[in-house]
Amino acid sequence: MKNKKVVITGGAGFIGSHIAEELAEENEVLIIDNLSTGKKENIKHLIDNEKIIFKKGDIRDLNFLKKEFENVDYVFHQAAVVSVPFSVENPSITNEVNVAGTLNVLTAANENDVKKVVFASSCAVYGNNQNLPLKEETLPMPLSPYAASKLAGEAYCNVFAHVYGLPTASLRYFNVYGPRQDAASPYAAVIPKFIERVRNGMPPVIYGDGKQTRDFIYVRDVVKANILAAESTATGIFNIASGKAISIEELAYKIIEIAGKNKNIRPLYEKPRPGDIRYSMADIAKARKELNFHPQYTLQEGLKEIVKIG
Repeated sequence: MKNKKVVITGGAGFIGSHIAEELAEENEVLIIDNLSTGKKENIKHLIDNEKIIFKKGDIRDLNFLKKEFENVDYVFHQAAVVSVPFSVENPSITNEVNVAGTLNVLTAANENDVKKVVFASSCAVYGNNQNLPLKEETLPMPLSPYAASKLAGEAYCNVFAHVYGLPTASLRYFNVYGPRQDAASPYAAVIPKFIERVRNGMPPVIYGDGKQTRDFIYVRDVVKANILAAESTATGIFNIASGKAISIEELAYKIIEIAGKNKNIRPLYEKPRPGDIRYSMADIAKARKELNFHPQYTLQEGLKEIVKIG
């Protein structure tokens, strides 16, 4: 992508900041973030070099979005309440941000004739469905306000595509990992938590027996998927994942091998957490065919990259 004007909502967050970094060299990039979970330090190197413009703002403010979306080519909509536990405790706020906020983004994009909106959805919409690998046509079974809000966002994207002619693509992210993922957060993903503990000579904590599986995708592959989705004529819903599953126990030992100074560290097992999904793996055939999406990073390569950067 070159010589385009793009907006990234939630662009100071984990995934959004990586999209901004990739596009900043050859495009005009505007980041909109209210900094509730995003961090300015994630994009400080881009702001200091005047590669991007940052505006503190909220997707719940429709008039603000309408103004900022003027003459924009593409919108990468990453802003959201992303924590499942927070959504369970605060369903109304989750709905305001993830559903009403997404509706605002689509409305502002449509009124400004944006070429396409790429929406960050989630594999959480599938719930605890064991019919693996999970395909886009699999019946959604959201088990949290967060998952329900992402499903509603997808529905609005489809409505705006079919009713108003605004091209949209909803990307169902599976377990994204990479640099800038906050291990200190109480809602942190498993990989940064494991790496942080192993680096400090402590055992990674596994909830349950460790046989549960996840489909991990490196953040740079997710960035590529977003750009491919924006430039493609394809619309609809797409799984973005590696298409491969690994058990949490195997992941822990892999991280001990890569990041651990003490290779004799062994995982610590604790009681399973209620609501945790047992098995997860994506079918990415649709993204391969329609978006030409082919993940480049193996889990081993991605983990080594994080350890090296950290």
